[in-house]
Amino acid sequence: MKVGICSLGCKVNIYESEYVENLLKNHGYEIVSFEDEADIYIINTCSVTNESDRKSRKMIHQAKRRNDQAIIIVMGCYSQVKSDEIDADIILGNKDKSRIVEYIEEYLDNHLAIKKIYDLRKVNDFEAMNITSFDNHTRAFVKIQDGCNAFCSYCIIPYTRGIIRSKKFDDVVMEVTNLVKNGYQEIVLTGIHTGKYGMDLENMNLEKLLRRLVKIPGIYRIRLSSIEINEITSGILDLIQNSKVIARHFHIPLQSGSERILKLMNRRYDLTYFKEFVQKIRSLDSDISITTDLIVGFPGETDLDFQETIKTLEEIHFTKIHTFPYSPREGTPASKMDNQVDGITKKKRVKQILQMSFEQEREFYQKYVGKVLDGLTEVRRDGKVVVLTSNYISVFVDGSYQSNQIVSVLIERVDNDNKVYGKVV
Repeated sequence: MKVGICSLGCKVNIYESEYVENLLKNHGYEIVSFEDEADIYIINTCSVTNESDRKSRKMIHQAKRRNDQAIIIVMGCYSQVKSDEIDADIILGNKDKSRIVEYIEEYLDNHLAIKKIYDLRKVNDFEAMNITSFDNHTRAFVKIQDGCNAFCSYCIIPYTRGIIRSKKFDDVVMEVTNLVKNGYQEIVLTGIHTGKYGMDLENMNLEKLLRRLVKIPGIYRIRLSSIEINEITSGILDLIQNSKVIARHFHIPLQSGSERILKLMNRRYDLTYFKEFVQKIRSLDSDISITTDLIVGFPGETDLDFQETIKTLEEIHFTKIHTFPYSPREGTPASKMDNQVDGITKKKRVKQILQMSFEQEREFYQKYVGKVLDGLTEVRRDGKVVVLTSNYISVFVDGSYQSNQIVSVLIERVDNDNKVYGKVV
């Protein structure tokens, strides 16, 4: 049977979809493009914003239009919190994805709808998944952790993903070791709250895991998908300074540059701490790139709060700012707050931040013109070749290259769209 898979949202979803794809292949299913006609469609959904919900519904409807006789499987965050809105043959939340073959075969036997939604706040075990190869990926993702206990006032994720659970230390080491043996040069460690890895394990944390992983023979680079500012320990800083295996790029969510709004968001740091720690990270290596997430239009965000955010962003000077308008998520404290900001104001503020992000990104790239950096080649679907540097610059190069080669690249120019061009030297 032919199966088309659509993965929405974060890198954790990408990892889980890849695992499901490998599982289905091993049981004789044929994987085809989600755009093609298939016998089974799987939509691994996201629900971090209202737009994410909309995209999830759109993909479900597209699958039904492509083949109205197909088996429709919906899983992930949207189905975890809004399963009653979904019309599908098999509905899974964020547990039991590893049992998908079993559920498909059960459905084929009796054609009775299946719905498996658990209260993940009561689930303590990490769902075991292991991947040895990734189709169409130069870099390999390894999910080391799931769940979040932070309960930021705007965020639905603790409800969609449950409490923190970590993959066993030996299992992570084995998975990364096997991926490196299979030729993967860069490993991206991902999770819902990656910096909290190991808090549910005995005598374990992210620093200890990283210290072991950098010693794996043949490993070229380890990248963290995201980490909170207050979870970067002095030991991790030491590791960054003394091991070039750790990528020179960190995605550290700020969420707001207003002290008052940070408190309303229930974030666990203040602006002084954030700014000082960013300076400390940059003091280790001038090439380090720091990107961030920012929410604008949080309930009660005044013009004064927004101007404070602008000032904060100018001071910190991120490489890139991933900006989102606040999206009320049903069941979160922020959705019930007074003084919800209107859509027009949010749109205007997003536009202003995006322009600032574009300028700061350009400034970061420009300082590398004429310099040589090393990186990994990646052949994209359109045939174009980029070299991805340690500090997360995608450099377009001419020539014929295979993916996953370590090369040195001379950065030559930055165009008007912030695309970076260079040549392999």
